[in-house]
Amino acid sequence: MIHLLSPQHFDDYELIDCGNFEKMERFGDLILIRPEPQAVWNKGLTETEWTKRHHIRFRGRSATSGEWVKKKSNTPDSWHISYKNKEVCIQFRLALTSFKHVGIFPEQAVNWDYITKQVKRFKNQQAKVLNLFAYTGGASLAARAAGADVTHVDSIKQVVTWANANQTLSKLDNIRWVIDDALKFVKREIKRGKKYNGIILDPPAYGHGPNGEKWKLEDSIQEMMHDVVKLLDEEHFLILNTYSLGFSSVIVENLIRSSFPNAENLETGELYLQATSGCKLPLGIFGKFYK
Repeated sequence: MIHLLSPQHFDDYELIDCGNFEKMERFGDLILIRPEPQAVWNKGLTETEWTKRHHIRFRGRSATSGEWVKKKSNTPDSWHISYKNKEVCIQFRLALTSFKHVGIFPEQAVNWDYITKQVKRFKNQQAKVLNLFAYTGGASLAARAAGADVTHVDSIKQVVTWANANQTLSKLDNIRWVIDDALKFVKREIKRGKKYNGIILDPPAYGHGPNGEKWKLEDSIQEMMHDVVKLLDEEHFLILNTYSLGFSSVIVENLIRSSFPNAENLETGELYLQATSGCKLPLGIFGKFYK
């Protein structure tokens, strides 16, 4: 079944408006404007309103980098926000990076809720969760806060350090931090005979491992899915999230079915953020299942 999902309860985040290849968002008390390639329609609010409301705006210098321009010089470069659902509360340190990112993908709160619910199903054992391409750790934090034994894998040392800081901020501990190429790590875990109850994959369209390994979603995702399902224990859940503009929920469904034909309770669909101004901003394709 195909679903459209957007976070419902995220008090510290708001998509205010988007359009003309930009989005205006509130993170805590700060309002940011940054590029958004999927916002091909016109803005819902006037440019005057955008200019009046924002605190910081990203100005691109190239296709991949740029700088943040502040209205006031005393506006902080980093700050904290939190996310709560009925079961967990997790904290994030946000920061202004030269790649337009701030350290969180708010639409992923939908998956954090799913992870929380799945981990809580394990009443008589501690769920073991593997988070691949784990970035600054939102999914890892949600799983750990729900009670899971968590292994967090990312190829970039700086973002793993950032995730560790978020763990401390969230008053959590004992997440296993691994700086490695995700595919290589999975293959080693298979050889070790390891099993996990939950696996989360949030791969980029393009990326590099710590030793220069190349990742291209279209070329590598089938091999990854074929391998990663070998790590699933009898009782399990899996989430696959993709950002590639060329992917659809049907492609994700086919990937899952071809790698794990017996997947039960499969859901696929699109993640989006609902703007206060009225429009919907699509931000990823997901597939998830559990047993």
